[in-house]
Amino acid sequence: MNYLDVSPMIAALRDTPDEFELANGWLNHIRSRHGFRFSPNDGVEIRAACDCALLAVRQEQQRDLAMAYREWESNYWRPLQINREFASHFAARPGLHQWLISLTGRLHRWLLSADRRSGHASARLAKAS
Repeated sequence: MNYLDVSPMIAALRDTPDEFELANGWLNHIRSRHGFRFSPNDGVEIRAACDCALLAVRQEQQRDLAMAYREWESNYWRPLQINREFASHFAARPGLHQWLISLTGRLHRWLLSADRRSGHASARLAKAS
């Protein structure tokens, strides 16, 4: 039986990790549009528009590919997602949202300063009496 040699993909996961992405449980190679899904027992399912999906992957290479995938996910993809999430916490707010926050802050400062002024005025009236 003929098998698909996935060693170029194993090397690509290591050498060019930015050419892959995870979406809906599938590892997608962006340039080739090939998709790969891994089972808990290191099996691999290949989705491709070309004939690449017609050949099975050798058992040994399935394990090697699954190991390379797990390494890619923990060393590249997961940190990338965490950094994206962290950056989103500091992203600029939409214009209306930011405008309402600014307006609320101005109103708050105005109300505080109005309390201070009225507090000073009542203190002056109490001294005068």
